[in-house]
Amino acid sequence: MEKVVFVNRCAKVVKGGRRFSFSALIVVGDQKGQVGYGFGKANEVADAIRKGTEIARRSMIKICLNAHTIPHDVQGNFGGGHVILKPASPGTGVIAGGGVRAVVEAVGIRDVLSKSLGSSNMSNVVKATLNGLRQLRSRAQIMASRGVARPAAAQA
Repeated sequence: MEKVVFVNRCAKVVKGGRRFSFSALIVVGDQKGQVGYGFGKANEVADAIRKGTEIARRSMIKICLNAHTIPHDVQGNFGGGHVILKPASPGTGVIAGGGVRAVVEAVGIRDVLSKSLGSSNMSNVVKATLNGLRQLRSRAQIMASRGVARPAAAQA
């Protein structure tokens, strides 16, 4: 699954008029816990999207999920962008806007609450969301890192 989050047009003024170039922010995910983003730049929109998609596919990372939500609250930061993500009960849906929604849907999360604070720059919001999702750990991973043996009831 790929989503175009943002397309920007840039103009360079030359002797004959204006030359336009485009940049596209793309989020790619398999909806099973993997996601990546890419920023492609070219003189045509289609080429910028194609380049961004290729870059996003190369930069995919694995995210720890708990059924169709996230295991715990997390805050992601990148530059001026701050994103808070909270798990939600089944049936809540994706309560998120813009860049956060694109990333969360691409990962395959169906129930989550989020709030974007600070910068509204799409690039920073997407990177902050990915920073937050990278911090997620399952209960088993946290217990293993603390050296706690799993209780007998949990093993059954």
